Amino acid sequence: MNEFVAGLVRLLLRVVVLAMGLVLFASLLVAALVLALVWMLRAGWARLTGKPVTPWAMRMDPRMGFSTVFRSTERWSSGRRGAAAPDAGDAGGDAAASRRGGILPGSAEVTDVEAREVR
Repeated sequence: MNEFVAGLVRLLLRVVVLAMGLVLFASLLVAALVLALVWMLRAGWARLTGKPVTPWAMRMDPRMGFSTVFRSTERWSSGRRGAAAPDAGDAGGDAAASRRGGILPGSAEVTDVEAREVR
């Protein structure tokens, strides 16, 4: 009797997992079809009105991501830079660089580049 119940539970579990997979696949397929339909309606409307069909693009300025990383000093700084972190968050970053003489902290540890005069 135990083998029958165990087999029935295994079969039921397989059916449930298969149904979940099919629901996930169907929902992704419907989402892709809705997106394709919206794109086709948009392109059709642009052709109907005589406007050029412009692609959907993610408008992102790469400089914004770069500056975001350097503004979040607590998140990205290591433990040895703890004293230098408040200077990096100031609005007068150029003033802090002039007090250092243009030399970055930890630059003596870099061995794969040659030091040059800062212009």
